[in-house]
Amino acid sequence: SKKEILLPTNWRSYFQVKGVDQKVFEVPYKKYVFNRLELAGSLGDLGTLLPLAIGMIVINGLDPTGLFFVVGVFYILSGVYYGVTVPVQPMKVIGAYSIAMALSPGVITASGLLMGIFMLIMGITGAVHAVGKYTPKSVVRGVQLGVGTLLMVQGVKFMLGISHYQIVRNVAEPYLTIQSIGPIPIGIILGVIGAIITFLLLENRRMPAALVVVTGGILAGVFLGTHEGLNNIKIGFHLPHMLPFGMPTAKDMTIALITLTLPQIPMTIGNAVIANADLTREYFGEKAKMTSYRALSNSMGLALLASFLFGGMPVCHGAGGLAAHYRFGARTAGSNVMIGAIFLVLAILFGRYTLSIIYLLPLSVLGILLIFAGSQLALMIRDMKERTDLFVVVTMLGITIATNLAAAFIVGIIIAYAFKTGKLKV
Repeated sequence: SKKEILLPTNWRSYFQVKGVDQKVFEVPYKKYVFNRLELAGSLGDLGTLLPLAIGMIVINGLDPTGLFFVVGVFYILSGVYYGVTVPVQPMKVIGAYSIAMALSPGVITASGLLMGIFMLIMGITGAVHAVGKYTPKSVVRGVQLGVGTLLMVQGVKFMLGISHYQIVRNVAEPYLTIQSIGPIPIGIILGVIGAIITFLLLENRRMPAALVVVTGGILAGVFLGTHEGLNNIKIGFHLPHMLPFGMPTAKDMTIALITLTLPQIPMTIGNAVIANADLTREYFGEKAKMTSYRALSNSMGLALLASFLFGGMPVCHGAGGLAAHYRFGARTAGSNVMIGAIFLVLAILFGRYTLSIIYLLPLSVLGILLIFAGSQLALMIRDMKERTDLFVVVTMLGITIATNLAAAFIVGIIIAYAFKTGKLKV
């Protein structure tokens, strides 16, 4: 049958008890599948990746060629090594603060260098494993709920035209010629249409939701877009330059350490390592055996050093990105190869003109992807049954919204262990 059959996690034992030959039911695992469902899943996290990437190129002056080259290579190598769908995302604390404060490329690349060294130390020494081992599950779920909620909030902001990037540009859809139809903003119209299509096609394997929504968004950009820079595109062979901004100065390193790196560390450990590894095991079971805390820490460390060398943005593996890819259909490393190849082709063929192509995708369409990805991640809390666990999760959500995820992660661990001692009750 072509239909997907859902089996219990202990199905092998079940069939043995019933006297059924389990081999009849085993489906050979394919590390790489290349079809429209995997392609749709590979596009699921564009709502997180592209807005921060565009902002850091336009506002901070990062090199488009180096940025998208590193993202493409990181996607492909991650899929090849881990053997399952693996997310690649910007480091959100670094990205958001850099854009808000218009920091120089030297400071941003310095933060990538510092984070890369730190993650490699954590991975090589095994310290990250100790942190993951003693992090309560309620804290992991709190991180996932917090990240999921932030993704949904950001998605709604993109639709309403009130995200930081849109406010800076002083226009809801910077690259569309039409900003409203009558009294209704074009972003809301595109967002509602995209949401309806996503709901209708979310489980459709012939016409995957993300593929239809992204394709429709690009067509909207083709017919309604400003086509900024499209006339100047020159196809060629572009490779990133080594250290395009030179070595960071002592001042760059100091600013990067205090304002970017230290606030980013708890969020990276909590979300990109612990929560991501937990979610990968939830989704892929035994196929995710390579996705350990140590491996994730080391792969991020190497990617961060590559971003530093080629002038790109600091990148990581994020649980929100995995939820996005999975929700829209990604099930194998084939999705990583496809999205990685897309970014590599854009970087190598178009270089700094890559942005002109990316501008065709309206921000409101990216917002739809964020909303559905965020809801998928937030729903991971459904296995939290105890009152104390739910208290930790909800408290972390409040702290995340009020301050940041790093603070929520630290406070969540403190509260969870206070409950374990029996000295704190709710």
